[in-house]
Amino acid sequence: MPATFNWNVSQLDCIPDVDGKQDYVVTAHWQCNGSEESGGKTYTSQIYATSSFQVDPGPDYIPYADLTQEIVLGWVWNSGIDKDATEAAVQKQIDDQINPPVISPPLPWANTETVSA
Repeated sequence: MPATFNWNVSQLDCIPDVDGKQDYVVTAHWQCNGSEESGGKTYTSQIYATSSFQVDPGPDYIPYADLTQEIVLGWVWNSGIDKDATEAAVQKQIDDQINPPVISPPLPWANTETVSA
């Protein structure tokens, strides 16, 4: 079963004033969180990153107070963040927890008597 993904914007960095536009967003801090149940356990993973935006206070400016997480996530995805690739990377991290590609089993001699030379 594939993971459930949750995108979250945790912080916005702003320039206080750009041509009379207050709190102009220039950076969004975001996370893509994934969670999956398997074998009675919950596996989770996360990717955290930031996206920066050009300063262009044109007619598309949205006042800070009117921003929603959906609007900002739209900016993130339009700025070059591939939503599907990011979710696939989180899924891969979870898959590797469920079925590790490399393991470290106990040494075969760990439970035997120590041999003196």
